[in-house]
Amino acid sequence: MEYSDYILALLEQRSVSAYRLAKETGISESLFSKWKSKPTSDISAANLSKIADYLGCSVDYLLGRTDKPKVNR
Repeated sequence: MEYSDYILALLEQRSVSAYRLAKETGISESLFSKWKSKPTSDISAANLSKIADYLGCSVDYLLGRTDKPKVNR
């Protein structure tokens, strides 16, 4: 799976629209459209971190490095 797949799955699980995530994180909504059409599109570390924080998961989870989405705090 690509990071975009993890992001989109978490959005669906949490009933959050890409529009809402974009507005609340300051990330362009067009970026989400790009990920849907081309999941391997590049993403900056800063945007990935913003998304992970918003969704309450780790960047490692979004990158597929762990199967545990929760952040240990």
